[in-house]
Amino acid sequence: MKIAIATDHAGREMKLKVIEYLLQNHVEVVDLSKINTPTDDYPDFAFAVAHSVAQKEVQFGILICTTGIGISIAANKVKGIRCANVHSVHDAKMTRLDNNANILAFSSQMDFEEIKEIIKTFLNTEFSSEERHIRRVDKIIKYENGEYNEL
Repeated sequence: MKIAIATDHAGREMKLKVIEYLLQNHVEVVDLSKINTPTDDYPDFAFAVAHSVAQKEVQFGILICTTGIGISIAANKVKGIRCANVHSVHDAKMTRLDNNANILAFSSQMDFEEIKEIIKTFLNTEFSSEERHIRRVDKIIKYENGEYNEL
């Protein structure tokens, strides 16, 4: 498995811990924020990871910023991306199971032990084959492509 990861300056230390954890678990990691400065902007890193996922250069992405909010909003502007700002193992499971999320975002302020469990759950949960979840994700994709008009 190959994962792209990036953060703004606020998440640099957490990113390094996450990369080490992923490498220990035999995951190939592409670091798209090797250089961080106090004035960097999270959208740049969100777009880099999102394009890498959308272009299928990697299977999944991981994004980190102070809250996980801004970076996930930016990532979701890229066509084909379903980025979820996750706060718990339950969130990680459900976003893969129900929404087929392809990028995981979280706060750099979270506990690293919890983050490890969140990542493990996210990567090991398959998208549901239930018709209602397939239908809902298909609507998102069709809307993104201009093929679906909301009610």
